[in-house]
Amino acid sequence: MATDTSLSAPVQVGQRIVVVGVTGSGKTTLASQLAACQGLLHVELDALHWEPNWTPAPPDVLRTRVNHALDGAGWVVDGNYSVIRDILWPRADTLIWLDYPLPLILWRLWWRTLWRITRHPQLWNGNRETWRGTFFSSNSLFFWALQTHKRYRREYPQLFARPEHAHLTIARFRSPRATQQWLTSLTIKKP
Repeated sequence: MATDTSLSAPVQVGQRIVVVGVTGSGKTTLASQLAACQGLLHVELDALHWEPNWTPAPPDVLRTRVNHALDGAGWVVDGNYSVIRDILWPRADTLIWLDYPLPLILWRLWWRTLWRITRHPQLWNGNRETWRGTFFSSNSLFFWALQTHKRYRREYPQLFARPEHAHLTIARFRSPRATQQWLTSLTIKKP
């Protein structure tokens, strides 16, 4: 059942949590914080997806990696890869959707990208963000954010309504403030 957190009491979470949202919304940051405060494993799907030189892993390889990563009893996974949704969502008990306004997402993405380009942190498998790849590529995260924001707002409610996802506790956060307030006041749903 989907919960719009702006309209109800704080959502409790289980031990197998998926965090979804548009690129730049803060999925990885929230998943990392949530995993730390709950004592759970953090699984970053981008780390399983990207090979060296920004080459995507073949779907069967990604599926194998995800299956292996989900072997544990408790985890927090961040990412939207539809090719593994049939593996991930049935095993999850909680789904957190960061559904922030597009201008905020683009602002956050701009600052994250600027930091990554100027500081050169190594991301997954030795990859680093560059000016060319970020702004002058068909794989630009900015183009991706523009393409997926409206699509996720249309598709996610339809996916949540499917009978195979009825077991999920779903929370939709529409602002970073609401997300942070929820994280601060979090209590674990006991099994």
